[in-house]
Amino acid sequence: MSPIDFSVVIAVHNGERTLKRAIDSILAQTLPPREVIVVDDGSTDASAEIAAGYGAPVRVLRQQNRGAAAARNAGVAAARGNWIAFLDADDYYYPRRLELAAEAVRRFPDADFVTADFDYRDEGGNLLRRSLESTVLGARLLQENSPFVLMESRDFGVFIEDHFGDTHTLTLPRETFLRLGGYPEGFAVCEDVHFLIRLCLASQHAAVVAQPVAAYVIHPNSATRSDSLRAQRQTVAAWRSLKPLLAQASAPLRAGYRRGLARARYNLAVALLRAGSRWEAVQAVLPLLHEAPSLNSLRILASVVKG
Repeated sequence: MSPIDFSVVIAVHNGERTLKRAIDSILAQTLPPREVIVVDDGSTDASAEIAAGYGAPVRVLRQQNRGAAAARNAGVAAARGNWIAFLDADDYYYPRRLELAAEAVRRFPDADFVTADFDYRDEGGNLLRRSLESTVLGARLLQENSPFVLMESRDFGVFIEDHFGDTHTLTLPRETFLRLGGYPEGFAVCEDVHFLIRLCLASQHAAVVAQPVAAYVIHPNSATRSDSLRAQRQTVAAWRSLKPLLAQASAPLRAGYRRGLARARYNLAVALLRAGSRWEAVQAVLPLLHEAPSLNSLRILASVVKG
């Protein structure tokens, strides 16, 4: 096995308030990365200057505002490491995040990628919940009582439906990322799930670090919270765009895709109901009768019709 050489990519747009914390958390790793690549996505604040102030090993790339997906893609394209990890400017790593990912790769050399547990925290640093124990698959993996678990392809359907990993806990070979074409640049949200599903389609095994390795910070200005209705529309569009790819997928992946799409449509309907658009909410879930025919889809439709 080739030595594990990490490049960590941070996409930032007007993140001067939290960027230093993010970079410091990478530089404090027990296993230092080869480089940190900060891609400034058209910021109008001091984000680029803050990153540039670190000097090596922090590299700063600048681009016009094109979104987080384009920024991450640019960072990976410029990376020199053979393994890639990501971090958003408002989140942060725990000290052993990279060390544990490297250990997972050593324990499971057949793993196509690594994912991991993380904590949800508020802006004050208070723990809200743990990701792994919040999902059905994650809770099952925790029952193995091991810090490292190998996830088989038969689990990927449940994983994509309700994944416990996130962008900042994903670790994968740079060549895999490039081969898959990176993050889709047409979506303001859900680009991470879009990529994760495509990654699972191309994989057989995934290593799981079954302990929190990073913090996901909940704040009201995130893309999903500042305009919930727009975010839910984008999420449904992202899931729908994947339908042709799932046509030849394994049965577990197809089933997970249908359940995930049903959830996305239901969440859109809820957002529309809250906005007072009841008929549009019904229209949002009606396609489930042919996209994901099941008793659950009928229940979703009935609940939305009732408001």
